[in-house]
This record gives sequence, structure tokens and C-alpha cells, in this order.
Amino acid sequence: MNNLIKTALKMVESGKGILAADESNPTCTKRFESLAIESTPTSRNAYRDLLFSAPDIEKYISGVILFNETFYQKDLSSQAFYPEFLSRKNILPGIKVDSGLELLDVYTKEQATKGLHDLEKKALQYYIDGARFAKWRAVYHIDESLPSQKSIDRNANDLADYASICQSSNLVPIVEPEVLMNGNHSIAKSYEVTSKVLHSVFKELSKRNIIFEAMILKPNMVLSGYNNNQQASIDEVAKWTVKCLKENVPSDVPGIAFLSGGQSDELATLHLNAMNQLQNPWKLTFSYGRALQSQALQIWAGNQNNILEAQNAFLELAKANSSASQGLL
Repeated sequence: MNNLIKTALKMVESGKGILAADESNPTCTKRFESLAIESTPTSRNAYRDLLFSAPDIEKYISGVILFNETFYQKDLSSQAFYPEFLSRKNILPGIKVDSGLELLDVYTKEQATKGLHDLEKKALQYYIDGARFAKWRAVYHIDESLPSQKSIDRNANDLADYASICQSSNLVPIVEPEVLMNGNHSIAKSYEVTSKVLHSVFKELSKRNIIFEAMILKPNMVLSGYNNNQQASIDEVAKWTVKCLKENVPSDVPGIAFLSGGQSDELATLHLNAMNQLQNPWKLTFSYGRALQSQALQIWAGNQNNILEAQNAFLELAKANSSASQGLL
């Protein structure tokens, strides 16, 4: 267990965050096609290689969450498999282990996450093949009557089962309960729902005897619904989010690595910076996908001549979020 704790601490090392590069092939294809990029195993590999090989990435990134396809591909320079390639850079290789979403309720359209049935076998193999942490995402919808208790209970149970399997397989679990911010709800509603979700998740994690020191939480920030005309200020988001976390997350958890959700690159960074200017018992850092990658993807656009410029854009955002994770902006 000591090795798991050391890994968790390294994942939230001061000034570093986690790159979420685990988009499924359909999601990656959708983003590629919006820029007229053909989505193939080769083009997806070229794009992710662009990110992972960016000069000095290890100054700002502690770990990378990989998709299964990428995990077993090779980098374009040394031809090492990516877990080995990242490890040489002192970056921890991680793996997305869930199998995506399925419909939980036909009436509410709420969703549950697939993948528990063969997770133990997969987790053990991923560890052998170089992974040192894993990620499982659960989603919760907000409206006047959602999320339902059914959704809250099912996702909390699944996240706890996943975390237990990971720790027994020598992988640090990233526990990701994402309350979706689509809608016109207030920040007070986001706080209420996120509190309820986190309380339920940690209740189930405790029942499974999860070692909190050997896990990382990846939650949403507490925001106004994206369609709400009255958007909370940066300081309000920071205060509501930290209040929610302090009331529901044990201080034994070494770090909280936020997802960016549908926020702009700038707001995701500024919100993180504001939170780190408050008193917190944990390391607060980032585990962003789009908020780190979107500019780089647009610049690259499938053209190898644009690699250096795309890498510079990616590194600029990584550096800004490194500063934000220390409250230095």
C-alpha cells in the first residue's frame, strides 16, 4: 500500500497536473471530423504523440490518462510503448478502465457506467503492462428532480467497487463523479447536488475500506448551469467549490484533480487559481482534457508542419495551469 500512497502523492505533486488524453475513439473522431481530420489509429497516434513528446512536458504534467488504443501504441521517435515512453520522462502512465455509459433509466435518461464485469482481469493486466493509476467516470444529470436517488446510489456503488478493484490490483484509482453543468440551474443547485453526490460516494468508499491516502478525486467544480443568465463570479465558484469539498471530502485524500467539463480554457484556469488562494487541506490541481488540448488540436489540424506551434500552445496552457495549481496567477 505504501507504493500506492507514493504514487498518489506524485500524481498531485506541487505545480503539476494530470493530462486527460483518454477520449474514446468515437469522441476523438467527432473532434477530428469537426476540423476535417481523418480519424484513424495512425492519425490519433500522431496527435497524442504530439502532446506527449512536447518539450519539458514533465515540468507541468505528473501523469497521463491513456485510452486503451493509445496504451498499446508506440511513440513515433523511440518506438517505445507509451507507458514506457512516459515513465522515462518521469510521468506516470494511467488508463481509462470504464467502458463508457449506458442508459440507467429510460424515463429520466440518466446513465450508469459500464465495465465492472471484467475489471479485475483488465486492471491486473494493465498494471503488468505499465499502468500505475486508473480512471472511472460516473455522470449525474441536474434538473428540478435530478439526479434521482437511483442514479446517486448506483454510481456511488460502482465507483466504490472500481476503487476497491484498483487498489487490490496495485493501481491508484482516480474517482470521477461528474455532475454535468448543462442546464440553467443556479450555483446553489450545483452545490446542493455535488454535495449529495460526494457524500454518497465517500460513504460507499468507506464501506469498501478504500485507503483514502491512495486515491485521487476528480470532481466537477461547483458552477452555475451553463445556460443560466447569471453566471457566478470566479471568486464565488472558488468559495462554493471549496466549501462543498470541505464538507464532504476527507482530508486523508492527498489531492483533488478537477475536470474542466465544458468550461473555457481561461475560466478553468482562473477558477483553479482562485481556489488555490484559499486554505485547503488537499492539493488542488487539474486533470483537464479539452481545456489543455483544444488549442493544440485546432492548430495541428492533421498537418505535421504545425506540430511545433501546436506543442507550444499546449505547453502554454499546461504552464498556466501549473501556476494556477499553486495560486500564483
